[in-house]
Amino acid sequence: MKILSVESSCDETAVALVEDGRKILCDCIASQVPVHRIYGGVVPEIASRKHIEAIYGLADEALARAKLVRGDVDAVAVTYAPGLIGAVLVGVNFAKAAALALGVPLIPVHHIRGHIAANYLAYPELEPPFLCLVVSGGHSLIVDVRDYTDLKILGTTRDDAAGECFDKVARVLGMPYPGGAALDRTAQEGDETRYELPVGHVTGSELDMSFSGLKTAALNLIHNAEQKGETVSVPDLCASFARAVSETLVPRTMRALELTGYRKLAIAGGVAANSRIRADFLRETAARGAALYAPPLSLCGDNGAMIGAQGYYEYLAGHTAGQDLNAYATMAIDAR
Repeated sequence: MKILSVESSCDETAVALVEDGRKILCDCIASQVPVHRIYGGVVPEIASRKHIEAIYGLADEALARAKLVRGDVDAVAVTYAPGLIGAVLVGVNFAKAAALALGVPLIPVHHIRGHIAANYLAYPELEPPFLCLVVSGGHSLIVDVRDYTDLKILGTTRDDAAGECFDKVARVLGMPYPGGAALDRTAQEGDETRYELPVGHVTGSELDMSFSGLKTAALNLIHNAEQKGETVSVPDLCASFARAVSETLVPRTMRALELTGYRKLAIAGGVAANSRIRADFLRETAARGAALYAPPLSLCGDNGAMIGAQGYYEYLAGHTAGQDLNAYATMAIDAR
């Protein structure tokens, strides 16, 4: 089954063709990073307009690169939640039109389910049940993947997402957008013990996370140093900050692994590309005799292939939609 899949939830326009949920035939992405870098972050209205400009040509490019014609498409999958509402609407409306014109099923896909499914593309042997940590600019979730379409949230952030904190601290340090990747590169040259930063805890919820205190502490450290005319070691602060984020994510995820009894852990989302976090999870899973599934960096960020992968399993479960499909800015991963 060949699925044309569309992702436009933020600032990446992506169209891919995926076969049977496991094989990428092509994955085309039009990045808006140069545009939003001017403003230091994503401007929703500009993102929506850029999606409109790119999406039709990108779909034709995807078909050409996969050496397919429109008649070869068996279904159309699309991110319909969550995300920037204007951006998501562009993808949803394009997908609805494409499915109608081609006479094929329309498959709505939750964006975070797509991130988890990126691991199916990287690891054909991976099958549920397993535990997955999803960490991105807008989400930090520990998910029990009981089946391909049966997922339960075990832990989440009570405030900021880990990715949002990386980007905000990087921006204050003067790093270019997207800041998380720049902070990661800089951190590799620093001393992680130079600055003591707090690790948040949520009383009564051992699997939940909190990052707002960590973000505030890092920003206060930077601003206080500026006010006193002192110099902050940027590499050391980046390394210390990455350590604090990892020390929030890793112990809770390992605890969830113990509680579920699973021997398989996957990580997903843009923050899963962070070198410190990946290394810490590799060490901790190896110490417990568990398998770690971490997708290649190309599949950590937003992409169309992950939507096609999850779309295949949503289709098998009978989760298709009609022309009344709408877009949603927020939606729980286990909602239907």
